[in-house]
Amino acid sequence: MAHPAPNTNGLPRATWAQLTEAQLLAQCEVDTYRASGPGGQKRNKTSSAVRLRHEPTGLIVIAEESRSQHDNKAKALKRLWRALFLELRDPLPGTPEEVAALPDYADARDGSGRLNLSAKNPRFWPVAGVALDALVAVEARVADAAALLGVSTGNLIDFLQTDPKVWQEANRLRAAFGHKALR
Repeated sequence: MAHPAPNTNGLPRATWAQLTEAQLLAQCEVDTYRASGPGGQKRNKTSSAVRLRHEPTGLIVIAEESRSQHDNKAKALKRLWRALFLELRDPLPGTPEEVAALPDYADARDGSGRLNLSAKNPRFWPVAGVALDALVAVEARVADAAALLGVSTGNLIDFLQTDPKVWQEANRLRAAFGHKALR
């Protein structure tokens, strides 16, 4: 059975996630190319599509929906930042109290102790990374991950459903550990 790969080089995800956009971009190989598909006469005449390959992690993201290379580069950087939390796993400490003290998770729960963040909230992606880390730590058993995160099972499932890519990754992790997909 193939298990999820841990973070590359043994370095914590924060090594890259805390960089400025300029610092993150400096670590990337940037390719521009002509995107195919609809977009009018100008689209196929300019190399506006952008592919970023983050050298330290091997993550690759693309953006080609805009006719502006500048806009596509900005979108690709945002996607790369999200990919750091979606695809790189960090080991978690063993107790809910230690997890609650992690910088990316410390103030994630609201006053009633629930994870209630919109995907537009800048804290969403770091918290989603910790939630996915928790799933890996307990071999994708949702009830155990929720206990580690100090939330209810239902709240964790609701949080994972907030973004389709987070939901997809949670189900990919469950499949990797031999569990049925969440519905």
